[in-house]
Amino acid sequence: MLPDLSNKEHLILGLLVTHGQLYGLELVKKSEGQLKRGTVYTTLSRMIDKGYLNFSVEENATHSGLPRRKYSLTGHGRKVFEEFNVYAASFVKGFAI
Repeated sequence: MLPDLSNKEHLILGLLVTHGQLYGLELVKKSEGQLKRGTVYTTLSRMIDKGYLNFSVEENATHSGLPRRKYSLTGHGRKVFEEFNVYAASFVKGFAI
């Protein structure tokens, strides 16, 4: 069964596959306007709950404010991304004339 994956979740998984571990604001920047600061952290939290992502906490004395989270794919997240892409490719190919 194909997992339910929103456009934002697919984009985040793709960015992490391409770039490795990223901070939330790095994801926003690399998305070129497709992700917004106000919603990215809600989406990341939901993806952690689904088991697609992990995070590590960076406590940096030179950075003011809260410790930053660096997000990475889990094995499950990578598998979901790959399966979704295979399904999408076969779905589109099925409509080719």
